[in-house]
Amino acid sequence: MNIAILGATGLVGKAMIDSLIEENIKVDKLKLFASERSLGQAINFKGKEIPIEIIKEDSFKNMDVVLGAGSKELAKECASKILEAGAVFIDNSSYFRMQEDVPLIVPEINSEDIKKHRGIIANPNCSTIISLMAINAINKLSPIESIIASTYQAVSGAGKEGLNELEEEIKNLDYKPNVFPYPIAYNCIPSIDEASEDDYTKEELKLLYESRKIMHLPDLKVTCTCVRVPTLRSHCISLSIKCKDPLNVEEVKESISKQKGVILYDDLKVKKYPMPIITANQNKVFVGRIRKDNVFDGGIALFCSGDQIRKGAAYNAVSIIKYL
Repeated sequence: MNIAILGATGLVGKAMIDSLIEENIKVDKLKLFASERSLGQAINFKGKEIPIEIIKEDSFKNMDVVLGAGSKELAKECASKILEAGAVFIDNSSYFRMQEDVPLIVPEINSEDIKKHRGIIANPNCSTIISLMAINAINKLSPIESIIASTYQAVSGAGKEGLNELEEEIKNLDYKPNVFPYPIAYNCIPSIDEASEDDYTKEELKLLYESRKIMHLPDLKVTCTCVRVPTLRSHCISLSIKCKDPLNVEEVKESISKQKGVILYDDLKVKKYPMPIITANQNKVFVGRIRKDNVFDGGIALFCSGDQIRKGAAYNAVSIIKYL
């Protein structure tokens, strides 16, 4: 098939190219798009140098799939051109996620929703993907009713600029931050994205609304706190879950161990638990610290970690191509 990538020079765009190779997607033609400042660059794909292009009116002609790794403004701008060209647009931005006629997909969870697409498929937020991969097996045992979540999100969630800022601050503590509102080196910032309703941030509300849509749980209740932490790559999430029926720890562990795309990594006695240092540059989500929740009767508490650039973005989008 013929595939195009928007934002091909960013962290997610480059990871999409890697995922196409690793997943053995048969690509006849690959077109890579980025901003004008990337003109003149080329990216190697299976031994061939693919030049960076800028988007024009007919850029998507004869394309079968367009992967979006750019901003929501770019997604909005390009969507009509992509649809007119007859391609399927798999977009990683937030622009289409909550639109009623656009499926929001984590293939291991709701692949049947892919069939409902009308040319556009949305990739969920990275923390949503990692969280739902960790708890989908629990939802199969008994429908989830409530979630309390705290995320610990790596600086690369803010792109290359976030990585650069942390590295510069470690070298120079007087470095003035411009990506994050406060220095991130040796610090944690308990706010990601803009303020929204009831003093939650937009990032925190994504877990609520996106989880309801993906898991078909319209009454799901979620309280989420998102924290930026000074790690380079891989997000972590602490989750407390209440289901319709009480669950015991052993049945939860057994179910999670069978979930596709997940690795049960759980033995506190030998200090075996998910961490960014273990999950970075991998496509699977690691789940551990599984235990009885002491607040929710019959509830479960756990901790998970996953690479937000890989499974949280690029690999998830490429997986959707395989299901298509």
